[in-house]
Amino acid sequence: MSVAFTKEDSAETASETMLPDRPISEHPNLVTADGLKALERQLAEAQAAIEAAAGIDDVNEKRRQQALPLRDARYLTERVRTAQVIDAPTSQDVVAFGSTVTFERDDGRVQTYRIVGEDEADPKAGTISFVAPVAKLLMGKAVGDVATMSGQELEITKIA
Repeated sequence: MSVAFTKEDSAETASETMLPDRPISEHPNLVTADGLKALERQLAEAQAAIEAAAGIDDVNEKRRQQALPLRDARYLTERVRTAQVIDAPTSQDVVAFGSTVTFERDDGRVQTYRIVGEDEADPKAGTISFVAPVAKLLMGKAVGDVATMSGQELEITKIA
């Protein structure tokens, strides 16, 4: 059907609803089992939003409503496809992917983070990505080990 017979705005308006893809990390897509479940849940939510918007009669409004979930679905499909589930560490001897590590800074602050995949990292919730500088610094270290970052010492006090 010709655009002349639809209630569609100009091609310029249509192109505004085509969002660029979310960048895919160059790092391996390591995830915890919970991280994979979260990716799958987010993908299902994006697909549901796409389907919900499919029923909108106004072409331009449909495009606007589908733009974000379509972009997210493309990203999440790729992340689920490439996910490499890493089992929880069996040892608490050294910091590894999936470990929860507590360390004390030389200024007295004590911080605890679980090392997880990039998509599941949320420092405010106590998780950091395995590619974060502090995670890279701490991985492979044991309780009592001291690592230096930006001139500040971090002493590992607990690994769970």
